[in-house]
Order: sequence, then C-alpha cells, then structure tokens
Amino acid sequence: MRFLALFLVLVLAVPLLADPPMTVLRVEVKSYSDKPIDRASVIVRFLEGFNPIKMKKTRTTWEMRTGQDGVAKLPSLPQGKIQIQVIAKGYQTFGQTFEINEAERTIEVKLNAPQPQVSAHQ
Repeated sequence: MRFLALFLVLVLAVPLLADPPMTVLRVEVKSYSDKPIDRASVIVRFLEGFNPIKMKKTRTTWEMRTGQDGVAKLPSLPQGKIQIQVIAKGYQTFGQTFEINEAERTIEVKLNAPQPQVSAHQ
C-alpha cells in the first residue's frame, strides 16, 4: 500500500516539476512612418499562465534596448500572458498585454509622436 501511495505521488509530482513551454520573442519598434527606432527601452513582464512551482527559478521581467535596426531580441521566456512596455525619447510610451503561446513570436510596435499639451489657459 505504501508503495502504491508513493508511486501516485511521484506520478502526479513529475509534471509539476517539468520546465514550462518557452518562447523566443522578438520586438520590432518602429515609428508610424516605418522607420526603426534605436535605443528604445523594451520592458517585458510575465503576468500569468504558469504554475508557481515550475516558475520558482524562472525569470519574469526582462529589460533591454533596441539596436539600430529597432529590434530587441529576448531570450527564451515562458509562454503565457505578458505585458510589453516601450519607452523612446521623442515618442509616446507604448504598453499592451499579449498572449504568447508559440515557440517563436515577433511583435511589431509602432510608436506615436508626442501630442501637444492641452491647457485651459489659452
């Protein structure tokens, strides 16, 4: 009986300890005139879709900058819901949530030029 109980515990625990499915993510940052924006900060936060036991040692936040080609390549990250925030000098900040469930994914972000400030004193 003990052997059967131990066997059942092991069979149920093994899937919980397996590595989560991963995605290689590429973020392309461009202006609305399709010009690449270099040195834009790209912040990716993993939000949900994982088992906390599996994710204990897995990184959940990444920060990097785009190159001259406007591309930020992230290392493998867990599949699930992520939030991407892009900050670039001279452009409006971008933020959106995405569901990632492929082995590789490219997300294109188009940044708006800043809008003039509105004042009631004009």
